Amino acid sequence: MEQIPHNQLGLTPDGGCKDGHSSWKNQFGLSNHDGKSYDGQCSFFNGEPPLTHSDGWFIVLGIGTLFAGFTCVVVWMDSRRKGAQPQSTENSDSQSSGNSEHFTTAGRQMPLGCTCADVVSKWTWAASLLQSSNVAYRFGVSGPFWYAAGASIQILLFSVVAVEIKRKCPAIHTVLEVVYVRWGARAHCVFLFFCLLTNLIVTAMLILGGSSVVHALTGVNTYAVSFMIPLGVCAYTVTGGLRGTYYASWMHTTGIFLILLIFVEMVYVSSPDLGSIDRIWENLQVINLKNPVEGNSDGSLLTMISKSGIIFGVVNIVGNFGTVFVDQSYWQGAIAASPSAGWKGYLLAGLAWFSIPFTLATTMGLAARALDLPITMEEAGQGLVPPAVALHLLGRSGANLVAVQVFLAVTATANSEQLAVASLLAYDVYKQYVNPSCTSAQIIAVSRGSVVLWAVLSGVFAVVLLELKLSLGWVYLAMGNLVGSAVAPICMSLLWKDCTGTAAIGSAIFGQAAAITGWILMASQEEEGLSIETLGRDYPMVTGNLLALTVS
Repeated sequence: MEQIPHNQLGLTPDGGCKDGHSSWKNQFGLSNHDGKSYDGQCSFFNGEPPLTHSDGWFIVLGIGTLFAGFTCVVVWMDSRRKGAQPQSTENSDSQSSGNSEHFTTAGRQMPLGCTCADVVSKWTWAASLLQSSNVAYRFGVSGPFWYAAGASIQILLFSVVAVEIKRKCPAIHTVLEVVYVRWGARAHCVFLFFCLLTNLIVTAMLILGGSSVVHALTGVNTYAVSFMIPLGVCAYTVTGGLRGTYYASWMHTTGIFLILLIFVEMVYVSSPDLGSIDRIWENLQVINLKNPVEGNSDGSLLTMISKSGIIFGVVNIVGNFGTVFVDQSYWQGAIAASPSAGWKGYLLAGLAWFSIPFTLATTMGLAARALDLPITMEEAGQGLVPPAVALHLLGRSGANLVAVQVFLAVTATANSEQLAVASLLAYDVYKQYVNPSCTSAQIIAVSRGSVVLWAVLSGVFAVVLLELKLSLGWVYLAMGNLVGSAVAPICMSLLWKDCTGTAAIGSAIFGQAAAITGWILMASQEEEGLSIETLGRDYPMVTGNLLALTVS
């Protein structure tokens, strides 16, 4: 095993940085894709994007336009094959009803394969690729396991809800229609707030991850990308409705898996710097001595006994309950599935999805450590571990692959979120309170307008988070504090006939209040006092997330 120079023990690039130069050295004498030594760098990217602005705009606009155009063509061909009439020209009430149903529920007959692909696609956020590799880089092998396992449970359990939807309310369009029938307008408004808040947080995380990667790799303005990503998805969401999102989901998921396989092959088979499991294991043993992980058994990256890893696992499990059970897009998928495909699709999706974050994180996150790349914790928190590894292994081609993969993940989920919000605004706001006797054509018009409106608003919210210096990792961990309290009551609308509206409202509101209070109080007990940084630490986050779920 290689001898570690004493002055390098525990030294990180940013920790030894002065006047733009660091005393840090790469343990294996490696150089970057241009042949320049990593020694002395203060960070991996050093504020210098490896790709050009043209590459960035091609990924955001060119590839986005290509997928949008292809999806629109497939939707048009499918409509022609089924002899469907153009949605905007329907006048008959019965025909209009069929068209609005087609737009928001895809006819409620989506088969098993499409249901599974849709769920995998919408659950593959930018965080699934970026945050999973971040926790692998920070905690070692326990991070990928807790990320993947902790976020698969919710999808598997949602199969129970999918069964109950088909048994008890097969004609609904949104989860809030059940809430309104069970508990009335007051509860309906309360849970409308929680559902829209969930959609806003999820969409903002998508944009944060996508814009950070595109900016780091190409230098394209982060704010511009924050608006272009959601606006680019609008084309096929507005045109094809829910069926269009299914077709897009299949294509996006296929692309994500193919790029993932390329990275696995490079890291574990053909890379001259790594190329085998044995080589990675040997390198990680050296890094364990140079930079032992605090809280891990023997400071090892290859142990499941990790204090921070377990804390992250708890936060991940609790927080993700809110972003599944309170997210209309997952209810919409169960509504759209055929009776025999709903629960099966969610079970298969939970198993299939596990492979994406676990494989990518154990590939890219551990490779970053095994290569001893000068990635700072700030860069890791921004989701830049996969781009760094890809750039080292494949040069600019690798950087392009990561950018495309993240872009596919972002747009795959963004279209589902846009349509989920459109359904909430059309059925639970417009039809419920503004125009109860509205026609199907009006429902479709409101839905399409809502898609565009949400694209703009989500871009604005992402820019606000960027201005507040909130990273993808921070927002990901905090989401359970804000929406976790709505999980139990919103599920009880279907699963417990004796639950009252007052109890449901109280549990959601008081659970959220308890979570935020506990979160802030724990952060204020930190030595540095209350700040954005201390709010993002392990114990404040786990306290808030647990209170949100347990108090409600």
